[in-house]
Amino acid sequence: MLFDLDLIRTVYGTFANRVDAARKAAGTPLTLTEKILYAHLFDADGTKLPIGHAYVRGTDYVNFRPDRVAMQDATAQMALLQFMNAGRDRSAVPASVHCDHLIQADMGADKDLPTANSANREVYDFLSSVSNRYGIGFWKPGAGIIHQVVLENYAFPGGMMVGTDSHTPNAGGLGMIAIGVGGADAVDVMAGIPWELKMPKIIGVKLTGKLGGWASPKDVILKLAGILTVKGGTNAVIEYFGDGAAALSATGKATICNMGAEVGATCSLFPYDEAMERYLRATGRAEVADGANALGDNLRADAEVAADPGKYYDRVIEIDLSALEPYINGPFTPDAAHTISEFGAFVREKGIPQQMEVGLVGSCTNSSYQDMGRAASVARQAKAKDLKVKAEFIINPGSEQVRYTAERDGILGDLTAIGGVIMANACGPCIGQWARHTDDPTRPNSIVTSFNRNFAKRADGNPNTHAFVASPELVTALTIAGDLTFNPLTDTLTNEKGEPVRLDPPQGDELPRQGFGVKDNGYIAPDAANRGEVAIDPQSKRLQRLEPFAPWDGGDFTELRLLIQAAGKCTTDHISMAGPWLRFRGHLENISDNLLMGAVNRFNGQTNSVLNPLTGAYEGVSAVAKQLKAQGIGSIIVAEENYGEGSSREHAALEPRFLNAKVVLVKSFARIHETNLKKQGMLALTFADGADYDRIREDDRISVTGLKTFAPGSRMTITLLHSDGTSESFEALHTYNEQQIGWFRAGSALNS
Repeated sequence: MLFDLDLIRTVYGTFANRVDAARKAAGTPLTLTEKILYAHLFDADGTKLPIGHAYVRGTDYVNFRPDRVAMQDATAQMALLQFMNAGRDRSAVPASVHCDHLIQADMGADKDLPTANSANREVYDFLSSVSNRYGIGFWKPGAGIIHQVVLENYAFPGGMMVGTDSHTPNAGGLGMIAIGVGGADAVDVMAGIPWELKMPKIIGVKLTGKLGGWASPKDVILKLAGILTVKGGTNAVIEYFGDGAAALSATGKATICNMGAEVGATCSLFPYDEAMERYLRATGRAEVADGANALGDNLRADAEVAADPGKYYDRVIEIDLSALEPYINGPFTPDAAHTISEFGAFVREKGIPQQMEVGLVGSCTNSSYQDMGRAASVARQAKAKDLKVKAEFIINPGSEQVRYTAERDGILGDLTAIGGVIMANACGPCIGQWARHTDDPTRPNSIVTSFNRNFAKRADGNPNTHAFVASPELVTALTIAGDLTFNPLTDTLTNEKGEPVRLDPPQGDELPRQGFGVKDNGYIAPDAANRGEVAIDPQSKRLQRLEPFAPWDGGDFTELRLLIQAAGKCTTDHISMAGPWLRFRGHLENISDNLLMGAVNRFNGQTNSVLNPLTGAYEGVSAVAKQLKAQGIGSIIVAEENYGEGSSREHAALEPRFLNAKVVLVKSFARIHETNLKKQGMLALTFADGADYDRIREDDRISVTGLKTFAPGSRMTITLLHSDGTSESFEALHTYNEQQIGWFRAGSALNS
């Protein structure tokens, strides 16, 4: 569908002049990232362009005016509950809500969707009513996964958007700066106030050659994840360029941009090209393609940048697509990269369960028409070559438009013919919404998915599930084989006749030859007059109106109690689990019961078991926090590197704030989570010396001083009061600027 044409015309009408002004201010050729960012600097009246100088990457905080906001149903609840307190009658920019997270994959789409509609009725009623009231587009359950729907309907080259989901950068496949944020950031944009971001560094990835054989766009980002690791892209935009970039489909580009979140990148994007134009026209947006064509070189990096990338990017990485081998990453982290040729040896060496039990295709990363088609081409071979499929096979289409078209063209029939079960057009197992049918929910086992994340327990709640990430076509091949060590590039399978057969490389159309089709795409437009009541039952266990947090009392934090010192990886899944907890995403008090229940306590190696300083017993994290709060005692959370990696869920910041945690002290933060903590009035600190992490004792009373002189670049002093009467101190750092310090003093960004 064609949305926001007037807005897009406005953006395109001023884009060239803004880029020229930015180039003049910078005194240097510009990357594509810089062009789009400078073109979206915040201007109070919409006419003045505040480009008087070039901003310093990785240092300067900059105010932007994004073009739109997208929210998925789990995070939209808290975002819109906050927006209701913003004093506006309508969102300042186009916005949309997508119901994709709350649908559990169980029996198949025909049964699961009605079940979800019944189980989540009050949440869907709230989201549809609040969307209707405030001028927000609403996509019904079953309409599709947010990022696929955004790509099909809203994303446009040269635009800028924020979304309350960490995989919002998927829209970079259409040349858009699209950034995952917490709900409070989305509220800023919808309220029409400046949205702040540190000017990102820019990593240039030069793609040469052309994909062939079993290699796919997914393998580009799986390889890159191995190079950058889960935090190598933090506070950076990944900008792709080169002849190889133009050889990829728009949806293939989106796959790559989507998983940039797995290396911590602010976002990723590709320059505008013919593949994007084809996709825009195929999805009914010819006018947008015409406008992008008219901008020409403004939607790609300047020629001087491409000619000498090392001079203009902060880092340059080159990948030859012609030599790229399929990758399979995992287990337990998306940056553990293995080529398919080396993967079998890795599985045997590590004693990983070799039998592949389930193959899962879909998610916002890989659920396009092309993805489904390439998987189906492998499935067809299984049937034609008399191969018996050895593993369970589950498919989540990306949108109703993709599902309808794939069914019309026989693609879904090819997948179900080998035993595939078509689930709802929703996230499903990718975010833990999977009622897995298993004989033992704790047994060590292996699965392979086309998803983006594979943290422990994420898909099925089983810490012993070894989850691996690969392309849809490789997932399908391994599903047929039922063996992790199978390499379709070199190995044969024995069919029902006892014959050795080989799977041929996958094929799949970039776009449907008959065009996309759909009967009901699931979109509901809001009331133009902003009428209607917002549906919230005061007795609801799933929705709760928000009360503002109290402002800072003006003093230092003295004798805080250690709530938990987390050891090892601590993602937002560890801090605020998804799965069954998704039903409480609109009820802060109830969802706070899951606070840090997945984090490992450094002192006993257990999860959800921390020392209660009031009783001396070990109890659940939230239980201890509640008792401390009831006594008026504040607490502190301590953790290691890249704390808050993963999802954008701001509940991971709201929950400790609600339960009276005052400080989070870590070795380093993931970008989105650090911002979320700041937005909610938390004090987010890092160790000046990471070795100080080891000085903390389980029963310490911990004071944080320096708050009265809190200023950009200042340092805080952490004092540990040990139970033996001794004490010691060390310094902690912060990244707050003046505006963010104002949030802290006011109690939250929404209060300021």
